[in-house]
Amino acid sequence: MDNQRNLILAIALSFLLLLGWTSAMDYLYPQPEQALVEDRADTPTEQASQAAATKHSRTGGLVDPAMRAQEVADLKVALASPDRVRIDAPRVAGSINLRGGVIDDVVLKGYNETTKNDSEPVRVFSPNGTPAQQFAQFGWVGSNLKVPGPQTLWQTDGKVLTAKTPITLTHDNGEGLIFSIRYSIDDQYMVTAEQSVANTGGNPVVVQPFGLVNRTSRTASEDLWIAHSGPIGVFGDTAEYDIDYEDIDEDQRVSPEGRTSWVGFTDIYWLAALVPQDDTAPETTFRAMGNETYRADMIYDATTVPAGSALTVSSRLYAGAKESVVLDSYEDAGLQKFGLAIDWGWFRWFEKPMLWLLRMIYDAVGNFGIAIIGLTFIVRGLMFPIAQKGFASMAEMKAIQPKMKAIQEKYKDDKQKQQQEIMELYKKEKVNPVAGCLPMLLQIPVFFALYKVLYLAIEMRHRQFLWIEDLSAPDPANLANALSLVGIEVPQFLMIIFGLGVLAVLLGFTMWLTFKLNPSQMDPMQQKIFDIMPWILMFVMAPFAAGLLLYWVTSNILTVAQQKYLYSKHPQLRAAIEEEKAKKAAEAAKAGS
Repeated sequence: MDNQRNLILAIALSFLLLLGWTSAMDYLYPQPEQALVEDRADTPTEQASQAAATKHSRTGGLVDPAMRAQEVADLKVALASPDRVRIDAPRVAGSINLRGGVIDDVVLKGYNETTKNDSEPVRVFSPNGTPAQQFAQFGWVGSNLKVPGPQTLWQTDGKVLTAKTPITLTHDNGEGLIFSIRYSIDDQYMVTAEQSVANTGGNPVVVQPFGLVNRTSRTASEDLWIAHSGPIGVFGDTAEYDIDYEDIDEDQRVSPEGRTSWVGFTDIYWLAALVPQDDTAPETTFRAMGNETYRADMIYDATTVPAGSALTVSSRLYAGAKESVVLDSYEDAGLQKFGLAIDWGWFRWFEKPMLWLLRMIYDAVGNFGIAIIGLTFIVRGLMFPIAQKGFASMAEMKAIQPKMKAIQEKYKDDKQKQQQEIMELYKKEKVNPVAGCLPMLLQIPVFFALYKVLYLAIEMRHRQFLWIEDLSAPDPANLANALSLVGIEVPQFLMIIFGLGVLAVLLGFTMWLTFKLNPSQMDPMQQKIFDIMPWILMFVMAPFAAGLLLYWVTSNILTVAQQKYLYSKHPQLRAAIEEEKAKKAAEAAKAGS
């Protein structure tokens, strides 16, 4: 009766877990909630509560349909201004606003917002005041000087910024100072801004060049333990992942310690970062600007410009995709730890080779889903000798179990003698008691690294496999999507059931098979809980990216095959396990009668 009561309790708790998962589903399938607010006078507490109320998606972007519509309308007005210089580089398009000299219109040519044929390209920069605002600005600070400001209308010497044709913006303040910004762009995502000020007056002046990136957190991707989203940079010799938007709201300004190599804001797939001139150490600060907007700025030291002289500072701006190969190329060219803009974590030393291998397989087979399956086969194959070693050790331990039980019974009142005799038994039989655990522990970081590679890799975004149009999104083959085709919208609280996709069902089934084949030394009650666990995990993991589920399903299938093979090589282990299961079942039946 006790076992039955415990089983009912376990099932009830599992059902409550499923219902509780609805809140997590709201997080993964967010609903509109936060409205655009223009008031900058928010207190830190109000700023934090606004940020907490805003919903975020895994990949970022505006979630609220009303805000998305407002963004489209605002962009149409802002980008229609004649005071703009076009950007047309190999991988970047957009424009520079001559009103303020601001880079506030950047889209990526190689990436689309959706998988539809008529999709717009991914937009990483939007003008100030739009719901998705993010922009970069370069300028000067000066005491008692008339420096260019946000409303300054700059003059330009060109109409289009390309990889081969830089442009120069100039502004004469009418008081003896001529300011200029020469913008150039490479064939990837890096813009160089050469800021110059020429003192044509009769007296020396003191100026401080600066660069900044301003953005809203409303478009931020989820900041999770496995992938940082938010303020980022390399300061001193360390990549900083521990500052988030809530920290800035609380402190209002955060100034990391150490020389800044680069600084900015990151999402899971996109990055906006400032890079200071090599021989400088500007003061770097993250600031809360109110209304869920934030700023990362770097302000150079104050410098005296004598009459008849000029001062030039060269900064860079990265605004683009977090492609590992591209980031590493800038790091190889001298930009310190720029590859760590991707939050690889502790295991990056073999995560990056895994990503390289994944790309190589994809280039060979031409399908990312098949590449994921192929990589899983390779990693499992490399780990097989370790698994075989662990399984063999388990078989040896099973073989001496009767002798161990005899020793434990004989010396049950003398624990010290019991341990001595067991150690002698290990030595005599040449059995290592930890040899079975160590191989399993060695495999954990490898499989976690494979999981993280698939989670972080922008290469998986919008890749197709069978019925799946985007392996970085949840499996679309579910009942909710089928019902939506006939005009039936499933309520959010039912998405946990109706949002269950084909891959999630396969995941639950294959996980159940691996659990059934695993050696079991649990009591019947624990075994029953483990029997239902795969089906609970099936619902929990359903909203994950389809590419991750494909990896898990493939890994589970290989685990089942591996266990079948190893049991065939060690039949005594399988026999011992079955005998022990039968014995415990008989004891449970006797206790229940």
